[in-house]
Amino acid sequence: MTNRGQLSSSILNKAKELGADLVGITSVEALRGCPSFSAASKIPDAEKVGPKERKLDLGPGQVAWSEAGKSVIIVAVSHPEEKPELDWWYAKYSPSGNQQLIRIIKELIVWLENEHHVKTYHMPYYTEDGGIFLKDVAVMAGLGCIGRNNLFVSPEYGPRVRLRAMICDVELTSTGPIAFDPCSGCQGYCLNKCPKEAFDKIIYTKEDLGQETLPGRIGNYSRSKCHDQMNLERNSEEKNERVLYSPSGEMLHPVKHCRICEFSCPIGK
Repeated sequence: MTNRGQLSSSILNKAKELGADLVGITSVEALRGCPSFSAASKIPDAEKVGPKERKLDLGPGQVAWSEAGKSVIIVAVSHPEEKPELDWWYAKYSPSGNQQLIRIIKELIVWLENEHHVKTYHMPYYTEDGGIFLKDVAVMAGLGCIGRNNLFVSPEYGPRVRLRAMICDVELTSTGPIAFDPCSGCQGYCLNKCPKEAFDKIIYTKEDLGQETLPGRIGNYSRSKCHDQMNLERNSEEKNERVLYSPSGEMLHPVKHCRICEFSCPIGK
């Protein structure tokens, strides 16, 4: 019978074999106390951000935890600046980078259930649809930290990664967190580049949220302003670039999102 440590090691190796650039493990119990969950419902305009059509009636910070879930496995793929198409949407069609992550998770699920008889749960991307805060998972699993730009930052790739997670019903050995803080002493290249000035003023304090850890570290990250910039990018499609066609023959143009604060970060370049 495979013990906890051996299974954890096998999972890490298998995820890499399937194409993950980074992979980590943390416990569901540890994740329940992460800052994003407690802060989400207290942040101004939090309910205005997220998917337009929600599959579950969940508010900010609410999670549809599986009662049987004990461990979280998170995988990441790098998203270098020279491959922007990994994050492009074509109408309702998911970006190719996300499709790659979904494939890795699905194949890992099949392997775990068939080879190790482990029950698994593939987590949706949006918390409003029953997902979990992926950045917090990545930090707890030892893949990196949350930067001053409120993005997850890894030692290997900086913030230029994409994440996906699954939960399983066995207790695994955690791979983190780690002592990693590249933002300490940094000039804050990412903070001054935002077209919407999403980092320009303090929005909430430790007293407002009742916790020490804040989005943007000092409470200066405006999720609503960031979302406005995303929508601006969404509505300014470049009509002549890498058009795709739907199965019905409809011409689909790429929908791109702002990544200025990602590209401004020197970590991982």
